[in-house]
Amino acid sequence: MFFADHNPPHFHVLGRDGAAQVAIETLEVIAISGRIDLREALDWAVGHQELLWARWNEYSGDDA
Repeated sequence: MFFADHNPPHFHVLGRDGAAQVAIETLEVIAISGRIDLREALDWAVGHQELLWARWNEYSGDDA
């Protein structure tokens, strides 16, 4: 995640040959560039959505 990033709430996945943005609420890929395998990141995110929301709120200044 990046400080004061744009909506919708999302996290970034960076790989050797590409990058992606994944929506926290749905875990849907909302942007992708290059070639990147998202399986491991998405598997991790399934069990850590609460943490992702907490970090998003912390970094964005949201109280939601």
